[in-house]
Amino acid sequence: MPSEERRRVSDLDTLKAIGHPLRLKLYRALHIKRTATASQLADQVDEAVSLVSYHLRKLADHGLIEPAEGRGTDGRERWWQPSSRGLTFSDEDFDDAPDKAAVYAAAGRMSFDQHVELYRAHQDARHTWDVEWRSAYWSAENLLRLTAEELAALGREMGALIDRYEEAGRAREEAGDTAGRESVALHTYGFPFRP
Repeated sequence: MPSEERRRVSDLDTLKAIGHPLRLKLYRALHIKRTATASQLADQVDEAVSLVSYHLRKLADHGLIEPAEGRGTDGRERWWQPSSRGLTFSDEDFDDAPDKAAVYAAAGRMSFDQHVELYRAHQDARHTWDVEWRSAYWSAENLLRLTAEELAALGREMGALIDRYEEAGRAREEAGDTAGRESVALHTYGFPFRP
């Protein structure tokens, strides 16, 4: 059974495992579906089932996903699920050695590139959504002047707000309220910069 907590990825081997582009796509797809087989995920990411199975096993080797108990009745297909509510990463876990910092930075850039790819796909297909979804969509850029402590507090508050919406949505969906429910990407960043 998946943990209700987010897992902090703090070791280099696990970071390398999730830092692979296909593995991160598979992890995200599985996180949205909650449970899936390699065949289902292969269709979603347009890759061969054997390749997807290999990468799912690598994610499982690092405890990022696990077999979904009680799914599948004939034993031929293995069902997977995330092993936690999500993943977190902290700079402090990887800044004590240049090689660790480099892998952490590369994984962050790769993740961001996938965020951009997802947003571009949305922009290209925006006209295919009905007016209700087009009206609900939003995008914003905020440029603030904060201290490090204020930025950290803002991140915690935003995380708590997002958690409330995620928990309420999951509870309603599990209770059968699935009409009109779609996957929604919400990417937030808070970082210092010098103009």
